[in-house]
Amino acid sequence: MSGNIIGERFTVVTFGESHGKCVGVVVDGCPAGLEISEEDIQHDLDLRKPGQSIVTTLRKETDSVEIMSGVFKGFTTGAPIMMLVRNEDKDSRSYDLIMDTPRPGHADLVARQKYGGFNDYRGGGRFSGRITASFVMAGAIAKKLLKETLGIEIVAYALEIGGIRAENFTIDDARKNRYQNEVRAPQPEVAERMKTKVIETREKGDSLGGIVECVALNVPVGLGEPVFASLDSDIARITLSIPAVKGIEFGSGFSSATATGKQNNDEYLYKDGRVVTKTNNSGGILGGLSNGMPIQYRTVFKPASSIASKQTTVSLSQSKEVELVVPGRHDPTVVPRAVPVLESTTAIVLADHAIRAGLIPPVLKTQGD
Repeated sequence: MSGNIIGERFTVVTFGESHGKCVGVVVDGCPAGLEISEEDIQHDLDLRKPGQSIVTTLRKETDSVEIMSGVFKGFTTGAPIMMLVRNEDKDSRSYDLIMDTPRPGHADLVARQKYGGFNDYRGGGRFSGRITASFVMAGAIAKKLLKETLGIEIVAYALEIGGIRAENFTIDDARKNRYQNEVRAPQPEVAERMKTKVIETREKGDSLGGIVECVALNVPVGLGEPVFASLDSDIARITLSIPAVKGIEFGSGFSSATATGKQNNDEYLYKDGRVVTKTNNSGGILGGLSNGMPIQYRTVFKPASSIASKQTTVSLSQSKEVELVVPGRHDPTVVPRAVPVLESTTAIVLADHAIRAGLIPPVLKTQGD
């Protein structure tokens, strides 16, 4: 598995499997002098961790972060920052029972074929949503770096779950409400409807997909390195690396296919002495570069693949079709726990590009400042 590194200047290397000893990350390129603590990282991990509500998996992990290197006396040193969380509440017995029967919707079969059966299949192994804890650890550092140096804020929320969609809300609504309800919706009343739908679907032994929208505010003009490292292509790359993601669109996205140029173009005007656009159909990115407007994109998550309903699969040892009910503890929808993950992955890309653009120095402060 050689595809575990992302970033050019703010580099993230992730490691670990769902039922292994730990999952973790190494962040290289973070400037020296950023005040950071395990509590800072833990705050974001607590937003992602399982076992918090009826709409997520009942697996209970404390996800207690340990910073192993790169931080000294409360500040980053400029050296690689290694962090991990240990896997504690794991029960691999059910996976030993189904190792021969690949689960529909999962990477079990293709991983077995690619790695000759040597891959860790327990809980999905390297292909599990569990690995996103690494994204959140790295993203917590990136978010704090962006906030303190450039004033960038990133807000994600569950826009839609199971066909129930939030409408007519502001970014202030989302900022205020998203972490005040179990499904991470921007509106309390919509959150209740989403929650009811998730619970009803879970009781039927099924699962739901949805859409997470992410907005990055106060992003300076010019981030991005066209053509193959454009800002939107790098955001798309890291987003599509999140398990269960099946699509992404920026700004007006796929609806622009039915619009005219006049309808879809963002016209310019002056506001408070700077050039802005009347609309934001571009999603804050033009030609692969940030244009100073909020970066806005939506990500599609498929329904959680592990469900308690009977499905057809194959027995690899017997070369025949068999029926399977996936055992274990699973999310009826991944959308709520994906919200902090999207905030983190967006921050990782923006931090990398801000450093590449020279907007963040290699040393943020000197001792005594």
